[in-house]
Amino acid sequence: MDRVKLLSPGKINIGLRVWRKREDGYHDIETVFHEVKLFDEIEMEISDEIEFETNSNEIPRGFENLCLKAVRIFFESFGIHSGVRIYLKKRIPVGAGLGGGSSNSAAVLKGLNILFGVGADDDLLSELGSLIGSDVPFFIKGGTAYATGRGEIIEPIEVKVPYKIVIVYPNVKVSTSWVYGNLNLRSHDGEESLKKIVVENIDKPDKLRELVKNDLEDVVFRYHPIVADVKEKLYEIGGGFFTDVGEWFSCFWIF
Repeated sequence: MDRVKLLSPGKINIGLRVWRKREDGYHDIETVFHEVKLFDEIEMEISDEIEFETNSNEIPRGFENLCLKAVRIFFESFGIHSGVRIYLKKRIPVGAGLGGGSSNSAAVLKGLNILFGVGADDDLLSELGSLIGSDVPFFIKGGTAYATGRGEIIEPIEVKVPYKIVIVYPNVKVSTSWVYGNLNLRSHDGEESLKKIVVENIDKPDKLRELVKNDLEDVVFRYHPIVADVKEKLYEIGGGFFTDVGEWFSCFWIF
């Protein structure tokens, strides 16, 4: 096969707990990732050179481009001396906390695995993905997963999310590093794991509203009250529960 086309999904976080700051500057977290039906498209074909094209002017073309980083890591890992042409059609908003960049790089790893017939399994692709970003391993398998560590320790969980998910994107720019830098850590000692809470209460929205929280909310709400207003409005129209704040602020509401 010399050409492949893949869908690259976004994700939401159902709850997020920040446990502690690590010596490496990252934070240990606990969250549940859930894949959503909002997709970018990636087309790939074997070429003489490494080429990247996209319909978005917000995607970097240099070293920080996660798709090209995935190509470099894959080629170096398997000793491949070739080229590949990548075309990325963006639909997931850039920097929206929906994991679009990580999903794109995971799709590139999977596409290269098919194009060059390497036969790498999901575990190996996840290991390569962890060299790109913390949540890239999740997108290798997708679905729903319990994530710990920096978000790179992934445990798939069998749970059906029986709701419609509404993504609100009011275009409020909030960088993840800034939020963590202004976060007041609170103790989660003695609390049940988010995995247990979500699995046991997924069909009980009132219980989820009570038990599932996002530790980043307070910082975002404090500096960007419009985000809190959106949450209040969503409650007023009868939604189930508010689950996430993203990097540019995306608000996920489950009905």
